[in-house]
Amino acid sequence: MSDQSFMKSLFHGVLAEELISPYPDVPPEDREVVDPLLDRLRKFAQVSIDSAAIDREGVIPEPVLAFAKAQGLFGLRIAREQGGLSLSTSGSVRVMQEVASIDPSLAFTLAGHGALGTTGLLLFGSDMQRRKYLPRLARGESIAAFALSEPSAGSDAAAIQLRADRAVDGEGWVLSGKKAWVTNGAIADLFTVFARTSPADQGTKPRLTSFVVERSHGVRSGARLATHGVRGSATANLSFDAAKVPAGNVLGDVGRGFKVAMEVLNLGRVSLAGACVGQSRRLLELAIAHAQQRRAFGRAIGEFGLIKDKISRMVVEIYALESAVYLTTGLVDARLADYSLESAICKVLGSETLHRVAHESAQIAAGPGYSGALPWERLMRDARLNLFFAGTNEILRCFIALSGMQGPGRALAEVSRAMREPIKGFGLLSDFALRRAKSALGRERVHRVHPILNKETVLFEEHVAELAKQVDRALRKHGSEIAEMQYTQRRVADLAIDLYALAACLARTTRAIERKGEEGARREIELTTAFGTQAQERMAQNLRALERNDDELFKGIATRTYGDGGYPFDVL
Repeated sequence: MSDQSFMKSLFHGVLAEELISPYPDVPPEDREVVDPLLDRLRKFAQVSIDSAAIDREGVIPEPVLAFAKAQGLFGLRIAREQGGLSLSTSGSVRVMQEVASIDPSLAFTLAGHGALGTTGLLLFGSDMQRRKYLPRLARGESIAAFALSEPSAGSDAAAIQLRADRAVDGEGWVLSGKKAWVTNGAIADLFTVFARTSPADQGTKPRLTSFVVERSHGVRSGARLATHGVRGSATANLSFDAAKVPAGNVLGDVGRGFKVAMEVLNLGRVSLAGACVGQSRRLLELAIAHAQQRRAFGRAIGEFGLIKDKISRMVVEIYALESAVYLTTGLVDARLADYSLESAICKVLGSETLHRVAHESAQIAAGPGYSGALPWERLMRDARLNLFFAGTNEILRCFIALSGMQGPGRALAEVSRAMREPIKGFGLLSDFALRRAKSALGRERVHRVHPILNKETVLFEEHVAELAKQVDRALRKHGSEIAEMQYTQRRVADLAIDLYALAACLARTTRAIERKGEEGARREIELTTAFGTQAQERMAQNLRALERNDDELFKGIATRTYGDGGYPFDVL
């Protein structure tokens, strides 16, 4: 298992190209399972899955769930000997992509079970726990859920109030408190639950512990929550009223639950991004069909330039998203220990790409797209959830920036200490000087991208150097206060997102050229070139704003608006 990280290296200006090239393939043994499975799924969906009815009635019919269970969709990554399909991350995400294109509610139900509810057991479960729970989870006899959020604790895990106390008899734990917005909460009978096992002293960071909790006396779910979209998912709040949990149901180590939660969310975000690919592709298909059929001024509206612009931009963005998602699943399957930045980037990129595609597809549909009788209105509502599920995009941008800056920040601190003790720090100062000299003499170079993509390669190299330069500048300027500089964090994160997507496109297109030749890969080359043009515009804007901006003006407007208790002036 490698402890390298492609994106964390990038924040240092280092191109760990060997991690992403050659672009990964879905393993052949997965294709033997996935291809016929997707074929059966499509055929079943054509006659038996009515997404409009699921949205209208707020429930997935039992025959649909029974089909999913029979086909192994509840055990995609669980080993065959435990009743699952034993798919790689790439293979399982490919299945989730297809399910999401058919019905997002079904996709969220399966993701809540497999990508979130079951993953803790797969990564941290003991042999006993796996033998006991995984076979019935794989068959769908038990449905799993992931219970982290609380009424007053979303992305702020330190605010968790659910308590886990040692039982009076010394046998196990007693859980008391509430969880909120639990996907599958109304139907699950097995929960991965996070509770504090340290005193709730104000200002003290809690020690969290993860538990495998069966639905039993003391565990209650509320009614299904009415939601704006994805209405077929059984989302509910949970209450734990002195719920007894055996000592053997601690997942991982006592007090190390935060690590469990983050590892599960890392994998869950990649799966979510794969679902966004599926939904985006479905919306693109709808837009293309409508643009070809709808006529205005004597011709199909798809012949007009502004409609072509919308279609082409959707195609480019989906290609970049898809490239990033399956590059990341390849990193997971290659057993990289740290893919936290890459998965967060995929989630942000996926949810925002889907949101834009949903908007543009509905815009092409125009009036009919606003009607509940056609899919656009429902799919636009369904797309909204992804922007805040598994961490809001605002929180994740801060995470991407601060986590990426952590390494360079630590290096600067070490250099500062070494300068105070120059004899002891001679070796460190020499290494730092070499790195700085190398940076000054010229940027790091990419060597594994096909020469036909030279323009995009140079763009990538130059902006990797700019990212490292701006990170260094921001750390020197703000020091420890960088944690409060969220405008800066957002721009650094957006630079990182564009760079990762561009790196994925370059690696994927290079593989396509090597296999099909330049003519055979003409479409991939065009899409990478187009994405490079779009990314260049965004990165240039972010770089300018890091130097010159009106951040203080806008923060001041908000602060004064809070103080005035509302909008600051009347029109008349």
